[in-house]
Amino acid sequence: MSELPSVLYTNGRFYSAADPRATAMLVRDGRIVWLGADADAPSAGTTVDLEDGLVTPAFVDAHVHATDTGLAIDGLELSHVRSKVELLDAVAAFARTRPVDGVVHGHGWDESFWPDQSLPSAAELDRAAEGRRVYLSQASVHSALASTAILAAAGLDDRSGLVKEDDHHAVRAVALGSIPPGQRTAAQRAALARAASLGIAAVHECGGPGTSSEDDFRSVLALSGQGLPQVFGYWGELGGALKARELGAVGAAGDLYADGALGSRTASVREPFLDGHGGHGEAFVTAEQAAEHLLDCVTVGVQGGFHAIGDAAIETVLEGFALAAKTVGVDAVRAGGHRVEHVELIDKAMIARMVEFGVTASVQPVFDALWGGPDRMYAQRLGAERSMASNPIGAMHATGVPLAFGSDSPVTTLDPWAVVVAAAAPRNPVFRMSVRAAFAAASRGGWRAAGVDDAGVLAPGKSATFAVWDTPGGVREGLPSLLPDFEGAAPARPVCRRTTVHGETIYEA
Repeated sequence: MSELPSVLYTNGRFYSAADPRATAMLVRDGRIVWLGADADAPSAGTTVDLEDGLVTPAFVDAHVHATDTGLAIDGLELSHVRSKVELLDAVAAFARTRPVDGVVHGHGWDESFWPDQSLPSAAELDRAAEGRRVYLSQASVHSALASTAILAAAGLDDRSGLVKEDDHHAVRAVALGSIPPGQRTAAQRAALARAASLGIAAVHECGGPGTSSEDDFRSVLALSGQGLPQVFGYWGELGGALKARELGAVGAAGDLYADGALGSRTASVREPFLDGHGGHGEAFVTAEQAAEHLLDCVTVGVQGGFHAIGDAAIETVLEGFALAAKTVGVDAVRAGGHRVEHVELIDKAMIARMVEFGVTASVQPVFDALWGGPDRMYAQRLGAERSMASNPIGAMHATGVPLAFGSDSPVTTLDPWAVVVAAAAPRNPVFRMSVRAAFAAASRGGWRAAGVDDAGVLAPGKSATFAVWDTPGGVREGLPSLLPDFEGAAPARPVCRRTTVHGETIYEA
């Protein structure tokens, strides 16, 4: 890092345990060197008046897909459609804005909200797009609708147009492979710029076979620090520890699929799904394979991890941790700082094993806000009782599981304050956690999950990585009021004015 000039930030309100009443902060060479009152502030090369803004540690989004997020920013947004007809109408209108030889990229349709959950066929997509190729990822990004041409290019003959898991991976590779490198980089830059504007200083990019290509992954990592949030890469390939290191990733983790998703009924579950054709979902990894992967990561010296949503998948992965521990010892496993993504259907016994092996739960609280509770998608798939037991994030926190919060964007939108609110006010009140604890998981938790210990708090000696906020309604100390009042009215969220990473400002309103 090049030497940065000293900057004194004054007239602020600092969320800092080191000095809760501080109104000024001195930053030199990317680090905080002093906190205190304006009247006692030392001199600096530059002074910035924060105009009574709230200063907090910046957020970290611990699970993103930058290319998909960028494409969604300028693509076809389908979360609002409520029927097959509405979806086809949206495709038709959007297709007219795209070249005849282009691909209509859309995202976010979720049939669980539709009164009639019938889906369009490939032929119907062909007609709506007037022959253009069509790829529409479901909200979970574990299934998609595709036109005839894309299905054929992927070697599939599926007239239904709906593809899941391995077939979806093949279709996705064709769709994303059609994007020129320049457009791909522009999409990634747009996603990271959007993150910076929301007070997000770092993201964890989750790539791997079936999720993204190696070129796509390298392209995202190359943008890290280029006036944008810092990017930590996770390459999710079984036995891919050495490749992860060669690609510049910090871990062979992230989207290493032990199972699918609840939305597509492909999460690996102990008890069968209640809707669709039932079944127990898809299991892609055995306990023995999980153990071999973790041992590979220990040998190479990178983090390991898995995508595991269903209780059967989580149980298998944790058995893999136990088998690995029998070979190298529990302490060696714990020292790896490994992680599991999503962790949605987990019971007390499995939570205890997460603590035993020091596994970080990289979770997305907004999943519960969107699909949890007794009457939404999880209840359709699992029944109300199992739905209300899902996403026990507060229970994991109370038991000592390290947490890192993210969005899985574009599965849910980049919105870190919504993440904090969803964790603090889950659909099952038994799993509540404090706003302070949720904020820590959405900020410092992400740094720790990536092996960085000197960021995520405002204190002398720590990285100068912070965000400055306008806080409608005002707050003098601590975090603003975020939760709805007794009448259900939600207060306005803070608005980001500035995001700074290791002393470099990457966003200023």
